[in-house]
Amino acid sequence: MPHDLFEIMRTTRSMRRLKPDPVPEVLLRQVLEAGTHAANGGNMQSWRFVVIRDPAIKAEAGAWYRKGWHEIVGPRYRTSQPAPGTTPERFARMLAAAEYLADHLHEAPVWIVPCAPGPRNTGSSIFPAVQNILLACRAVGLGCTLTTLHLNFEKEVEAAMGLPDDVHSYAILPIGYPMGKFGPVRRTPLESVVYQDRWGAPYSGG
Repeated sequence: MPHDLFEIMRTTRSMRRLKPDPVPEVLLRQVLEAGTHAANGGNMQSWRFVVIRDPAIKAEAGAWYRKGWHEIVGPRYRTSQPAPGTTPERFARMLAAAEYLADHLHEAPVWIVPCAPGPRNTGSSIFPAVQNILLACRAVGLGCTLTTLHLNFEKEVEAAMGLPDDVHSYAILPIGYPMGKFGPVRRTPLESVVYQDRWGAPYSGG
């Protein structure tokens, strides 16, 4: 398993195809603790994490997720252009993996659902914790992906999860041992996304 942080970041791919094998509690606890070590506003630690293993809850929530993919998100992706730096073939593979997740989300052995009480906000104190969880999963050999697709049917899914009316979910993180292999993520070069001093000015790197 990699221990170099930069190598972990370079190889933390979205793993959407997961084995049904159970995730050991000791690893799950490591991952959750990594989430609670993240930066958050005022150190208020308002995040809450729901760990879902119950097959009935996953089946009910997963049905809404599947509906969101097949009726809303999937058709939209299929009529859009590939992301920058991505070939049509890679884009098609990504869509196939996303559809697989939609059809098999309920089979992931465990979900972590990051939540917070109060009105829905930007999640500025939630998503640093989510990123820590993703990196921690990679570090211990677990596959994971960040998805917010369930928010197309937010009330129905949160009801299935038993969340109170004043608590909102911000993502579902399905976790399990990956069917595929970790590998380098593909991103556009820095020169395409980094500017020097003002918008649009080429980054010199100096």
